[in-house]
Amino acid sequence: MARNPFRGPRFPQDVILCAVRWYCRYGLSYRDVRDLLAERGITVDASTVYRWVRKFGPEIAKRSQKHRGWRGLGWHVDETYLRVGGRWCYVWRAVDQRGRLIDFRVTARRNTAAAKAFIRQARDKARLYPPLSIVTNKAPTYAKVMKNINAQMLPNEAIMHIDQKWQNNRIESDHAALKQRLNPMRGFKTLSSAKAALAGIEAVRMIKKGHVVRKSPGPIGEIRFIEEILPKAA
Repeated sequence: MARNPFRGPRFPQDVILCAVRWYCRYGLSYRDVRDLLAERGITVDASTVYRWVRKFGPEIAKRSQKHRGWRGLGWHVDETYLRVGGRWCYVWRAVDQRGRLIDFRVTARRNTAAAKAFIRQARDKARLYPPLSIVTNKAPTYAKVMKNINAQMLPNEAIMHIDQKWQNNRIESDHAALKQRLNPMRGFKTLSSAKAALAGIEAVRMIKKGHVVRKSPGPIGEIRFIEEILPKAA
């Protein structure tokens, strides 16, 4: 039987999900969410909202995975950056040719090992939809990783590597939309908090875009979908 993540919190489930969804969907800080709840007569600390996002953001991401639709076989891979603990860290992301998220990974370094780990992780997650092509920029890191991957595959299974920068506009524009959402946060304190928040943000963005099955249109459809994939509080 699946664990019920709502055992323990003293606030109602709908209040918690509302706060987490607001934070993950809109350009809001933890304090902004606290103030919006206060306007509705609900008093919580910004630190409480932070704990909710850390706990329930990954929970929404995990439970929405099996509702994801078909993903394309043409991938676009790139990395962007964010502030963690006063230093720059990196977010590796992959989307398909229609902009549907394949996977993401947060790392402290931007090197060949990090790129290789991310692409391996993304291929494992999209096991039923292995890429036929991967578009990247011209960074030597990607060329090394793709050469290493293809060396371990049969010739007829090799992944086509396209490194023409202009062909990667799709993920770069998706990066821009994500960065617009991240700007109000002004960085994270730890890698673990960054990973938890990004898990929720990426999941809610995916739900908003309709990249899951059986979701009704609009914000009401998003609310109902998230409520349906999470168990009712006991």
